[in-house]
Amino acid sequence: QVQVVESGGGLVQAGGSLRLSCAASISAFTMYTVGWYRQAPGKQRELVAAISGTTVYADSVKGRFTISRDNGKKTAYLQMNSLKPEDTAVYYCNIFHRPTYKDYWGQGTQVTVSS
Repeated sequence: QVQVVESGGGLVQAGGSLRLSCAASISAFTMYTVGWYRQAPGKQRELVAAISGTTVYADSVKGRFTISRDNGKKTAYLQMNSLKPEDTAVYYCNIFHRPTYKDYWGQGTQVTVSS
């Protein structure tokens, strides 16, 4: 069984920072692409950032968020700086197994940015 656990969410004032973590209980972590998604109330879930050997970012977070991974710890991170109220959402970690096209989701962590 694959487990994906997010942590690091919380309440922060606009302009502040949070660092989210995504820990995966799997083998061969390097064979997974990691994506951070978010879903605000009444909105579709959207991709925020993803990392394999390269990184991609949503335009809305480019320059403010940084995705990274530590393959030894089987953990990915999302450093979020200059947070805005519009960033308020539940943030989900997804790991995608490239050889089999299977993916796994965490339960999400709430990020709330106050104005």
